[in-house]
Amino acid sequence: MTTDPTVEAFIAAVNAGDKTAFFDLLTPDATMSDDGTDRDLRAWTAKEIFDDNGHMVVESSSDGGRSLIIRYRNDTWGEMRTCWRFVVESGKVSRFETGQA
Repeated sequence: MTTDPTVEAFIAAVNAGDKTAFFDLLTPDATMSDDGTDRDLRAWTAKEIFDDNGHMVVESSSDGGRSLIIRYRNDTWGEMRTCWRFVVESGKVSRFETGQA
């Protein structure tokens, strides 16, 4: 499990399908990338997480719980091993990056 409470809350919101809690954890100008390409955060999370039953299981963490290896699954892609990195500022995620591990 991760030791960063903001990242833990992010994972809990994803796993619960709770869009309100998820977006409350982000800074207003939060950004993200997938496999090294910046994406539109709202469109990506709708497609890859909330409309597709995304679910995260942490395998390992480093960097104070802000760099994770996660077994991620959704209805489109099935399960895959992914890496996630988070930038957390004042208890909010300002950027996250994900990609195949």
